[in-house]
Amino acid sequence: MKQKIVGISGSPVKKGNVEFFLNYMMEHAESMGAETEILNLSRLKIDDCVHCNYCLKKQKEGKYCSQNDDGQQVFKKIESADILVLSTPVYFLRTSARMAALLDRLRVFVFGNLSKGKMKNKIGVSSAVAWARNAGLETTHLTHLFGFLTLEMIPVSVHHCVSPLGASAVSSPSGMGLFDKDIRIGVEDDLAGQHSGTAMIDRALELSKLINQRPD
Repeated sequence: MKQKIVGISGSPVKKGNVEFFLNYMMEHAESMGAETEILNLSRLKIDDCVHCNYCLKKQKEGKYCSQNDDGQQVFKKIESADILVLSTPVYFLRTSARMAALLDRLRVFVFGNLSKGKMKNKIGVSSAVAWARNAGLETTHLTHLFGFLTLEMIPVSVHHCVSPLGASAVSSPSGMGLFDKDIRIGVEDDLAGQHSGTAMIDRALELSKLINQRPD
């Protein structure tokens, strides 16, 4: 059975650097034999968690949450995944507001009367794109890693790339933070960032096989 990877872009920008980077990672995963699916929060409506506690006692099949937005379909796809990739732009040294809203809503997998523990032992990969090399990549990864740990998932770490905390790319030339009006998708030229993306995917697939005892 193929490993399934669901990648989520938390960027409000359509067809920007974050989507390019996530697509690059998913294409590599497919080349390694995985099944992939990408969800772009820029095309979905995910409202804030209102802490109503509906999920604690009132969940029923196909109804994770009281809110009638796109969260329901996102939860279903996340639950079906072996590996979850969260990909975001770096805003104020942290993940995007869209991604933060989704993370808050994932409490359905922590407390849900039907879905509690459904993410346990699944593999989590953090992915982020910053404007400059030392402008919040690792603090942004920590946002995602804390989410994975809260869900009792297994976060991916690789030492031999840009950051051991996650796939890390920059959108300015060489990560220097300088603007070039002729560059639309700077991640295309960030070879170190691209390597970190494929390295994290390779490790995620390796861990997933170990956890699920899949033969090669």
